[in-house]
Amino acid sequence: MIEIRQTDTFREWLLSLRDARAKQKIASRIQRLRFGNPGDVKPVGAGVSEMRINEGPGYRVYFVQRGSVLVVLLCGGTKRRQQADIEQAKRLAAEMEG
Repeated sequence: MIEIRQTDTFREWLLSLRDARAKQKIASRIQRLRFGNPGDVKPVGAGVSEMRINEGPGYRVYFVQRGSVLVVLLCGGTKRRQQADIEQAKRLAAEMEG
């Protein structure tokens, strides 16, 4: 099983969502990720991957994987703010490295 950690940024974003169905779908996808089945994921650069959740406005969860046993959830967003969210995820990943 893969250990999942969250940044404060991700935790605050998830708690701010008002759509209960979206929260449930995101939680389900994180659980699948924990068991090694991330589903619809693509790399976005700098070691960051984007998990796409087809619900509502198109939710995105950005994460980095460290080895085969640790995933850090960096931040989340929607398709509308995708580029800004990707840049934020890359900054958070770089801060973790530094």
